[in-house]
Amino acid sequence: MRVETIDRLRQIVAELREACPWDKAQTFHTLPPLTIEEAYELIEAIQENEEAAIIEELGDVLLHVFFYARMAEEENRFSIDTVVERLIQKLIARHPHVYGNARASDARAVLAQWEKLKSTETNRSVVGGLPERLPPLLRAYRLQEKAAAVGFDWASLEGLLSKLAEEMSELRQAISAHDLSAASAELGDVLFVLVNLGRHLGIDPERALHQTNRKFEKRFQYIETCLREKQKSFSECDLEELEAYWQQSKSLYP
Repeated sequence: MRVETIDRLRQIVAELREACPWDKAQTFHTLPPLTIEEAYELIEAIQENEEAAIIEELGDVLLHVFFYARMAEEENRFSIDTVVERLIQKLIARHPHVYGNARASDARAVLAQWEKLKSTETNRSVVGGLPERLPPLLRAYRLQEKAAAVGFDWASLEGLLSKLAEEMSELRQAISAHDLSAASAELGDVLFVLVNLGRHLGIDPERALHQTNRKFEKRFQYIETCLREKQKSFSECDLEELEAYWQQSKSLYP
């Protein structure tokens, strides 16, 4: 990226803070919900592999970085230069296999080294530091990933599958006992093991669930279309008829 391009963006953000009523009204308290929205829009564009949308959303996320830095600069706290300089320092310090004498043969070794350095720098738990507002599936994945980086992990898929069977059995027992509190806890355990299974298979559980959600949405909308064509409502159909439409939808949206 050219220096003049960055300088131009910095100038525009400063001008907007001075001239635009909406931009002037934003604070460190009003902007975070919009930042979260922009991050999700970027993730969706990446998942859909839409290049134009990815470029657009990356720009929006970058704007937020500059916006926060500009607000901080106005309060004489820090600037975008401070942000970039700190990032450079951290990247160099966290990659001693590139900028030092350490060795890391693969991505797993790099991750383990990264987590070890982080815990040393901050003197906090290996699994600490994750935002509480992370989506639960993603948070579970990252907790497991961090623990695995220091060697706390399942040795095989077989062990994980056995654990899943164990947790499912405990869930069934809680359901049979009509113990809703226990069933909730056991369901959480089942989901946690499933996330771990996905991680071991190299499957992103967030993406997998996203794909299933989209598939269900399309199949269900197909049923709605069929019912509209027949001028019928769901309440006017028995389960056998709905199941027939569902099976048709599966061939269209596998």
